[in-house]
Amino acid sequence: MRGVVASSAGAGETPRRSLEAPSPRYGEKAIKVFLAACGGLSVLVTTGIVLSLAFGAIDFFREVPVHEFLFGTNWAPSFTPSHFGVLPIVTGTLNIVFWALVVSVPVGLASAIYLSEYAPNRVRKTIKPMLEILEGIPTVAIGLFALMFLRPLAADVLPFLDWGGVHSIGVAGVAVGLLIIPLVASISDDAMRAVPRGLREGAYALGASKLRVSARVVFPAAISGIVAAVVLAVSRAVGETMVVLLAAGARAQITANPTDSAQTMTAYIGQTATGEIAFGTVAYYTIFAVGALLFVMTLIMNLFAIRLVRRFREVYE
Repeated sequence: MRGVVASSAGAGETPRRSLEAPSPRYGEKAIKVFLAACGGLSVLVTTGIVLSLAFGAIDFFREVPVHEFLFGTNWAPSFTPSHFGVLPIVTGTLNIVFWALVVSVPVGLASAIYLSEYAPNRVRKTIKPMLEILEGIPTVAIGLFALMFLRPLAADVLPFLDWGGVHSIGVAGVAVGLLIIPLVASISDDAMRAVPRGLREGAYALGASKLRVSARVVFPAAISGIVAAVVLAVSRAVGETMVVLLAAGARAQITANPTDSAQTMTAYIGQTATGEIAFGTVAYYTIFAVGALLFVMTLIMNLFAIRLVRRFREVYE
C-alpha cells in the first residue's frame, strides 16, 4: 500500500506499519494555515471592536460620571440641558426582548416538537425550509409590516387599550418575535433530533404516548440545546435595530405599558450615528458608551447561558 512503511520486526512478529505519508502534503499544510488565519482574523476583528468601543466609552466617562449614566432615569443627550441616564433605553430594550420571547419561545418550541416528533420526513423537508425563509426576510420589511399591518390590527383586536400613537412596544416586540421564531425552532429541532432513539423506544415500551414521550423524555434530554436556542434568540432580539426603530418609536421613557412607544439601545445608536452630530462632542461619545454597555450585557448573558448549558448538558454514548 502506498504511503505505508514497514518497520523492523523480530522473527515471528507481525511487522508494524506507519500511516505517515512518505512525503510532505503541502496542500494540507496550506489549508491548516488558511484555517488558522481565519481564526486569528476573527480574534483580531473582535479585539478591534472591543477597543473601539472602549476608547470611545472612556472619552464619554471623562465628561459624565458612571453612576449618572447607569442609574439616571432621564435620557436626553442632544438637548439642553443634557441628561445621560441610560435606564430608559435599557428598559425599552428589555421590554422588546420580553415580548419577543413571549411570541418566539412557545411558537418556536411547538414547531420544533412537531418537526422532530410528529411530522413525516417529507413534510419536515417542506416545512422547515419555509419556516427559515422568515429569518431571511429583510428586517426593514418586518418593521414596515409591523408599522402598517400589525399596529392597526392590534388596535382593532384590542380596542379597549389606549393606542395613543403609531408606535408601540408590544407590536415591535411581536414583530421581533416573528423574526426569531425560525432561530428557536431550527436549533431546538436539531437538539431534539439528536436525542438517541433508544430513549424514545424505551418510553414507548413502557406504554407512554407520543405526547408524553415528547414532553417527558425528548424535551428534558434536549434541554441544553433548547437553552442555547433561547439564548441566541435573546441575543438576536437585543441586537435588532430596524424593526424597533420603525415600530417602537424614539421616545426614551421607563414604561411597562405595551401600547406606549419607547426607544431601545440599538435604535438610539442607529438613529444617532448618522453623521449629524459633531465629532468629539459628548453626544457623539454616547454612541460608544451605549454600545459598550450593550456589549457587556450580551457578554454577561452569554457567560450565564454557557454555565447553564454545561449544567444541564446530557452526554449519551
